[in-house]
Amino acid sequence: MSSSRVYAGQSAEHRVEARRRALLDAGLELLGTRGWSATTVRGICTEAGLTARFFYESFAGLDELAVAVFDEIATDATLAVTTAVAAADGGRRARALAAIDAGVRALTDDPRRARVVFVEALGSEPLMRRRMRTMTALSEVIAGYGREDYAPPAAAEPLLRVTAGLLAGGMAELLIAWIDGALDVTREELVADCADLFVGVGDAARTIAERRGHL
Repeated sequence: MSSSRVYAGQSAEHRVEARRRALLDAGLELLGTRGWSATTVRGICTEAGLTARFFYESFAGLDELAVAVFDEIATDATLAVTTAVAAADGGRRARALAAIDAGVRALTDDPRRARVVFVEALGSEPLMRRRMRTMTALSEVIAGYGREDYAPPAAAEPLLRVTAGLLAGGMAELLIAWIDGALDVTREELVADCADLFVGVGDAARTIAERRGHL
């Protein structure tokens, strides 16, 4: 029988994609509210209104689903950041402000997304590995903006990467603290402070590179 058979107005491929979408939505709901330790394949299927057979049609196991949920959040946040930077007017601070505001909103407007990325990713080995890869990618994005803004020579590349890693990791830890309520500032204040610090750290790195004779 052809896999493209139409049923209820949908092809088989569309039905598979719709079931996968339902499972991803269920994964976000459970991981983002109950947490990794309380999320099971059975719970995902119940939330999605599907049987386990359909779960394994799209995912090899719970780890694969969780990583797919994480990747979707990270992809959306990255797109939001790059779009905001492209539309930003002004200098480095304006671009930093646009990027940080877009990223923070993409990750915190829906509390479930923030929990998956910043809390549950610390309790699951597959998610931890994915988080590390994502942080490396974020660091490279920041380094790319640094190359555009400061045009550093090859000799300053190691310092550029150290600076980008510091900013990426620091931003992630700040968001964790803010989400946890350890930082008594508004989102707008957090974004503005981080934008100023991003520019300040970038300028400080340039000064260091000049002192070392790399510029």
